[in-house]
Amino acid sequence: MEVILLERVPKLGQMGETVKVKDGYARNFLLPNGKALRATKSNKERFETERVQLEARNLEQRKEAQGVADKLSGQTFVLIRQAGESGQLYGSVSARDISEAATAAGFTVERSQIVLNTPIKTLGVHGVAVLLHPEVEVRISANVARSPDEAERQARGENVTARRDEDDEETYENPEDVAIPGVPGTGEQPDV
Repeated sequence: MEVILLERVPKLGQMGETVKVKDGYARNFLLPNGKALRATKSNKERFETERVQLEARNLEQRKEAQGVADKLSGQTFVLIRQAGESGQLYGSVSARDISEAATAAGFTVERSQIVLNTPIKTLGVHGVAVLLHPEVEVRISANVARSPDEAERQARGENVTARRDEDDEETYENPEDVAIPGVPGTGEQPDV
């Protein structure tokens, strides 16, 4: 199906171009979201008469998106999740979670604007792209941690999944000194 693009669509074309796309993509995404019109003679004439208005609207939306991008750029959002000792999450962090964290922080970010190819499944600070407008993209950070204290440590660059230092662990000179309840022959034995 041939369509006329009403705005820039990534990997497809610029506003005003007539492109050939698969029928399902046009019917299910481009046409319902107002990103394109069917390339009929009447729609081509309609587009040419409305072109100036569409370009002005696009420029205005781009300026608004750029203003939000200036505030949003470089922001870090903390997401608290449960995880194992190795840093593997029990579940994952999706685009919905990141958009909810950004909205809670006072930014208006839709789930569809978060560009996350695969869900985040490990602890750490992850870079995430946010597509505010087809021509405005900004990078934010998602700090996934088990607790707010751990998130602060990660923000400083500390690796929270690394093994503890040997100084932190208790060491015993003689293994026989370790008392294990219910196990004979461990710990100090009473004199008989």
